[in-house]
Amino acid sequence: MRILITGGSGFIGSSLADKLLENGHQIINVDNFNDYYDVKIKWQNIAPHMSDDNYKLYCVDIENKAELAKVFANNKIDVVVHLAGRAGVRPSILAPESYVNSNILGTVHILELMKDYNVKKLVFASSSSVYGNCKEELFSEELKVVEPISQYAATKSSDEQFVYTYMKLYGIQAVCLRFFTVYGPRQRPDLAINKFTRLIMEGKPIPVYGDGTTKRDYTYIDDIVSGIEAAINYDKTPYEIINLGGGEPITLTRMIETIEAELGKKAIIDRQPMQPGDVNKTVCDYSKAKRLLGYEPHTSFKQGIHKFVRWLMK
Repeated sequence: MRILITGGSGFIGSSLADKLLENGHQIINVDNFNDYYDVKIKWQNIAPHMSDDNYKLYCVDIENKAELAKVFANNKIDVVVHLAGRAGVRPSILAPESYVNSNILGTVHILELMKDYNVKKLVFASSSSVYGNCKEELFSEELKVVEPISQYAATKSSDEQFVYTYMKLYGIQAVCLRFFTVYGPRQRPDLAINKFTRLIMEGKPIPVYGDGTTKRDYTYIDDIVSGIEAAINYDKTPYEIINLGGGEPITLTRMIETIEAELGKKAIIDRQPMQPGDVNKTVCDYSKAKRLLGYEPHTSFKQGIHKFVRWLMK
């Protein structure tokens, strides 16, 4: 298959490209290499791909529809995996317009071009943040997500509705995957596991927001990639929203303790108040992913941290 990956130079996109190229697919990567974090990291992520005949790179911003249209015009695309967009809850509160432009307008551009060039299959990267401060024990896709508590979450919830609209109007078969806190090799440097590990290694304080009882359902990158692969191949229904999580909610305190144990070094804690937009917990019900995609996370949190630290130390 010829698969267009937007944001294909980032953490998830480049890891997905690794696996898809290995399995014989042709990859078209569209990435604007924005400076949200050091662009050198993105170039390092895709360096092994650049000599592969089955790999194409376009340095294009999804906000620029005219340039994006050239990618569609010059390639016969079978599937779009749409990962690109502005990331991060806290930054979205400070710069909401940029999140609307990238995450909503950019997604509409993708959908419009899929319609225009008759591309009928989309896998869209949504987020567990759409659940807001959900009080349920498990976050199921059946829950109503009408109370986002950050602009980032609001854009992702809006995108899911736009994707549904284009399915209804134009027959684009779509799977929206709600990712639950992805970690592992190549994780963005601003995310807690990467940031905390480096600071502990350097003997510097780590900023800990709240009392350490907040929980996240961390998902190892290999499990996420397997879920995306399954979603690419899924064709039983026209539209689905599916959770991809690790199934093992971890408190902030336990996350730090696991990193400490792996490094053999104690963290210096800089206790801070909870931040606007941060949720108290995420707890993934992945039973639907298991039923429809055959998804099953295989990497425990302890195993994932071990693999991540080994990668970081290299």
